[in-house]
Amino acid sequence: MTRTAEIVRNTNETKIRIAINLDGTGKSSLTTGIPFLDHMLDQIARHGLVDLLVQAEGDLEIDDHHTVEDIGISLGQAIAKAVGDKKGIRRYGHAYVPLDEALSRVVIDFSGRPYLEFHADFARQMTGQFDLDLVREFFQGLVNHAAVSLHIDNLRGDNAHHQCETIFKAFGRALRMAAEPDPRAAGVVPSTKGILYPVQRVSLKGWFYAENHCGRLWHGKPPFGGAGTAGSGS
Repeated sequence: MTRTAEIVRNTNETKIRIAINLDGTGKSSLTTGIPFLDHMLDQIARHGLVDLLVQAEGDLEIDDHHTVEDIGISLGQAIAKAVGDKKGIRRYGHAYVPLDEALSRVVIDFSGRPYLEFHADFARQMTGQFDLDLVREFFQGLVNHAAVSLHIDNLRGDNAHHQCETIFKAFGRALRMAAEPDPRAAGVVPSTKGILYPVQRVSLKGWFYAENHCGRLWHGKPPFGGAGTAGSGS
């Protein structure tokens, strides 16, 4: 079975086309209009051994925010579509990646529930012309639409470029481990529920609502009352 997907996402701010092959060889074709982001996406492809095509046109005359976020959203959608019902995959992946003085750890779970923990204290705000605040925005968009739990920790580093690059390399490695087929569990969903549902999302005035057929998740304050975060087992 070929695990591929293509996503086309057009808004008033951006036009995005992404194609992915989870069982590729690490080839990439990247034209985002943001050279540093192209460099980081190449790390995901190369170290995740996924073939990745990203074509983007965005309102870069304003800044990079919309383009970076929408690429994250579209890549998340492509990953979710390509991985399918998750039967036979390992589900969990992790990686530590160093680059000279920098070290990052990334852990991923194809849980069907979007959740991001992001901890990176970059040594400076910018690397070249790229605003490093957008790294979190990229991964938040990806997480919300891939429906994965993702923990990103830059453990140390003095060079912001190195810190960022280790994050993207570690993400590629963790994605590869989590999405690869497990020969000991072929055709089996890696969950005691027997299913890992994709998540449906509704945005309500800044609140985030998700439903996954087995329960409900709230990220932030529920708009109609209630407290805390409700969810299902795994």
